[in-house]
Amino acid sequence: MREVLPDLMTAVGAGERTGLVTVVSTFQSAPRPPGASMAVTASGEAVGSVSGGCIEGAVYELAQEVMAGAPPVLQRYGVSDDDAFAVGLTCGGIIDVFVEAVDGSTFPELAEVAASVEASAPVAVATVVAGPGTVGAHLAVWPDRVAGSLGGTRLDDAVADDARGLLDHGRTGILRYGAAGERRLDDLQVFVQSFAPRPRMLVFGAIDFAAALVRVGRFLGYRVTVCDARPVFATPRRFPDADEVVVKWPHDYLASTTVDARTVICVLTHDPRFDVPLLAAAVRTPAAYIGVMGSRRTHDDRLKRLRETGVSEAELARLSAPLGLDIGARTPEETAVSIAAEIIASRWGGSGRRLRDTSGPIHHEPLAADAG
Repeated sequence: MREVLPDLMTAVGAGERTGLVTVVSTFQSAPRPPGASMAVTASGEAVGSVSGGCIEGAVYELAQEVMAGAPPVLQRYGVSDDDAFAVGLTCGGIIDVFVEAVDGSTFPELAEVAASVEASAPVAVATVVAGPGTVGAHLAVWPDRVAGSLGGTRLDDAVADDARGLLDHGRTGILRYGAAGERRLDDLQVFVQSFAPRPRMLVFGAIDFAAALVRVGRFLGYRVTVCDARPVFATPRRFPDADEVVVKWPHDYLASTTVDARTVICVLTHDPRFDVPLLAAAVRTPAAYIGVMGSRRTHDDRLKRLRETGVSEAELARLSAPLGLDIGARTPEETAVSIAAEIIASRWGGSGRRLRDTSGPIHHEPLAADAG
């Protein structure tokens, strides 16, 4: 829903009804993840996408029906590759989409949700999508409060507790309950979409490779910080795409900032004065990825110095060095793509091999340790 929120708010402000189509679950080679959405405006314009074009025509018709007064509906699309063109789902995957009508009366909490998303404040939206409940009911969940209702206090309390757990990890998905919130039952389906703040990318070393990596990091949705102890190099003018540029010794900054299980750390300095104290601290954080630039000889020396400071072999194994995938990168931009590819592969469990040389599903489920 994030990508169509501005259009939804414009429509609500104008007193218009909008059809909202949201991917709530996927199987096999589905083209878009849960949370992807498409809005159909009162004028008939379609904004966003739920399948990259595969089933947009079919869900567009459903959205118009719901806008005209039909009840919200959970619809599954998915056939074998041989028959896929019959419904337009050419990838052969399976997706469940929820189609609802949104206006000031059906989703009165939307304005508060949109304000939180705009402010990068954590909020989750729980929606009943199927089962013996009020299908289409919404509950907005913040870390310290809720708004709206799914139809009953016990259900609201159970969903709010579980939604906060998903929100802490930035995860989105289907939860199942009994009609009164019983966790031992699964006849009621609730879709929880988390709007967590953007994950962080910490780039240490204000060099030309960093500028290219900042641009790619922003493109991938990270909140990017560049940190370097040298004020002549660490300037907003040199890194206009960074969310912030910090002049500080890297290990001091790392000790003073928030690092969680979605944070990625890229160390580009390859200077032991900066690297060793920084990495000794970095390997003891919950960061999802720690990549370090430098030649193999440089890294061997770095490992020796880190061992001398008491860093364990298990902690050293967390380092990706030299960072990036072997794609033959040479320029800063190519190197940034190589680093980004490794970050993506480590998040989703990809092999880094050419897809034509692999078999099985193209899309991967997140690894158990991934935080969304």
